[in-house]
Amino acid sequence: MKGVNRNNLIGYAAGIISGMTYGLNPLFAMPLINNGASVEAILFFRYALSALILLSLLLIGKQNLGVNMKQGGILIILGLLFTASSTFLFEAYKYIASGLATTLIFLFPIFVALIMMFLRVFPTWQVWLSVAICFAGVVIMTQTDSSQAIAIEGVLLSLGSALAYAIFIVIINHNKTIRNISNSLITFYAMIVGSVVFLTRIILNGHTITTGIDSEMAWLNLVGLAILPTIVSTSTLAISTRKIGATKASVLSVFEPITAIMAGSLALNEPITTNIIIGITLSISAVTFMILSAKK
Repeated sequence: MKGVNRNNLIGYAAGIISGMTYGLNPLFAMPLINNGASVEAILFFRYALSALILLSLLLIGKQNLGVNMKQGGILIILGLLFTASSTFLFEAYKYIASGLATTLIFLFPIFVALIMMFLRVFPTWQVWLSVAICFAGVVIMTQTDSSQAIAIEGVLLSLGSALAYAIFIVIINHNKTIRNISNSLITFYAMIVGSVVFLTRIILNGHTITTGIDSEMAWLNLVGLAILPTIVSTSTLAISTRKIGATKASVLSVFEPITAIMAGSLALNEPITTNIIIGITLSISAVTFMILSAKK
């Protein structure tokens, strides 16, 4: 195609794919939760399958898996943050519509901006405006109307997930110890840490690991979780960031809540209220405005 920058084309396509595949989390997770599977078991299998697939790809690419003690410590912390983010999100699915829960994750750039204050990178007026609009959007989303009540527990869990992910991103971008470690290797070790954490929780709680995971469809959902919202989403985000930059790639994450809402409504029969539509529109607009107006 004459006049079209190939890198830009690949970058935008990868960014859209990343947002859409992450937004598929509820599509695969909710049938498992509704069938009685515990959050710990779902996330254990998701992380373990992802780790096995990533390990295969890393070995095929002949990438060195070795890290030193200092790097290992940071990677464990990152793994725990990644694990916390997933746990909070999946627990939120029990209280509020999965599309709404996944939309609230999209507020992580706001948390990143606020965390950066502690690193002496102070927000601009655009950021503060975005924070105020996002806060208003969340308040509107949590208000009840004639068709559905919103459980505050689900909102807080979703925001907790966004906060954990924001801290994860800040560490990756600002910690010099792991600067030379690839995104794939960081994700691999995060999956390993998560697998150990969730297996430990399952053993300590005395849960049967396969409860609610007793059919071919259940296993297909687990494989879907491991491949699409985890490996494909993470890999395409890395590609998009390299091709078009972090700012534009972040804007394309808007496809994440849109996909989650559509999947929740069409496939899971989740209601979409007027308040949710208004709140989501305000929040998405605020985050997009903040990213596009950012100078740093």
